[in-house]
Amino acid sequence: MVRVLAADGSFAPTPAAEPYLAAVAAIDDAQLETFYRDMVVVRAFDRQATNLQRQGQLALWPPSWGQEAAQVGSAHAARAQDHLFPSYREHVVCTIRGVDPIDIVRLMRGLTHGGWNPYDPKNGNTHIYTLVLGSQTLHAAGFGMSLVFDGKTGTGDVDRDEAVIVYYGDGASSQGDVHEAMVFAASYRAPQVFFLQNNQWAISVPVATQASAPLYRRGEGYGMPSVQVDGNDVLASFAVTRQALDEARAGGGPRAIEAMTYRMGAHTTSDDPTKYRTSAEEQSWAERDPIARMAAYLRSRGASDAFFADVDAAAADYAEDVRARTVALGSIGTDMMFDHVYSEPHPLVDEQKRWLAEYEASLEGGQA
Repeated sequence: MVRVLAADGSFAPTPAAEPYLAAVAAIDDAQLETFYRDMVVVRAFDRQATNLQRQGQLALWPPSWGQEAAQVGSAHAARAQDHLFPSYREHVVCTIRGVDPIDIVRLMRGLTHGGWNPYDPKNGNTHIYTLVLGSQTLHAAGFGMSLVFDGKTGTGDVDRDEAVIVYYGDGASSQGDVHEAMVFAASYRAPQVFFLQNNQWAISVPVATQASAPLYRRGEGYGMPSVQVDGNDVLASFAVTRQALDEARAGGGPRAIEAMTYRMGAHTTSDDPTKYRTSAEEQSWAERDPIARMAAYLRSRGASDAFFADVDAAAADYAEDVRARTVALGSIGTDMMFDHVYSEPHPLVDEQKRWLAEYEASLEGGQA
């Protein structure tokens, strides 16, 4: 496993980390502080969104608590021209690329079918969330193939060549879509990085039930250079992903990364993890917390108490802003569920829309 920072925050690279140490050494103090700030801010956002769901403001929320380092490191490793395909809990990946967090909230509130426009430059080539497990890997493979067909990759121009990174989990790794995506990406040498966040649990099914060998080995089966990285180490996540994307972008074909991390919270707010895992297991992973690890490392480099206080204050302000804007969103009418089923008007949909209007009008208060 590639690891740069030990659980206590000390600089202790594993032998597998040696090829990546030059990339780590090139990270300046400002970037290190940005890594930490992004992790703290998204955790505050994540907790606020969880609370909002519990208070009836959101229909659902998938927490990212515990997976911040894997996401922050990999997102910062992507270059501006790259394309990112998230699953449904890559909240900080999206916001790093420019997506407004309220657009994620709108999706989870049921106010939009997509959330944001991936082709709006402000969203940093970030594609929309995909709740169908693994299907985003196929979307990414198709997009990566198009980059090959259009000559937008492998030209040697590092400022223009494009690559794709797709995020998925250990549960999704068992889906046929993922393996089909690997077949096509490998066959067409698509500039694609498969970024697997192994958070140990596919809802209530442990990794041991899904696989008899480390999951990164699956990428090797398709001829992809594949790496296992400590997903709770933001420096390792950054360095490994930066190299993988650079190699893919240069024409080297797809790569696979397995980031070993842990979902500290529930799978979604409709899940109760106490039903299937122990407090001892959760505690063992809490001791490897990515934010605490990075904080210890920064303190060893001389970061001040004022810096950490400023980050905490910024995170609290960010979360409160999300709360205020969420509560102000309001609701939408029922027309939306009918108006976008087909591109043209359809008599059956029109009939269903009419029936619902009549049904609601028959209720006390005129609304279901």
